[in-house]
Amino acid sequence: MNLINFTDAAVAHIQQMLEKDTKGIGFRLSVKKTGCSGFAYVPDIITEEKIGDIHFTAQNGLPVFVDPNSLDYFQDLVIDYVVEEGHGLKQKRLVFVNPKEAGRCGCGESFTI
Repeated sequence: MNLINFTDAAVAHIQQMLEKDTKGIGFRLSVKKTGCSGFAYVPDIITEEKIGDIHFTAQNGLPVFVDPNSLDYFQDLVIDYVVEEGHGLKQKRLVFVNPKEAGRCGCGESFTI
């Protein structure tokens, strides 16, 4: 079982990002203190592993690196990729579904535990 669960759409999107970044070695996720609710997810394509990162391979061979200081926030986390259409605009983004969240700010960029 992986530390973080990904939908197939999220894996496909991240793998496309890795293909575009020829120096990218994998997907890294951490949390930082920010925003009106307190914390924000920090997804990134990385070119080198940070010392202490927890590494695992998700479905389809996706290399994933997790900041060990953020690990407590990720239990049962699911990362999805969605395409939303409205008002003539199409928005594509990663969505974080975390049962540990107690709330989100109005803009959806930050969360509380």
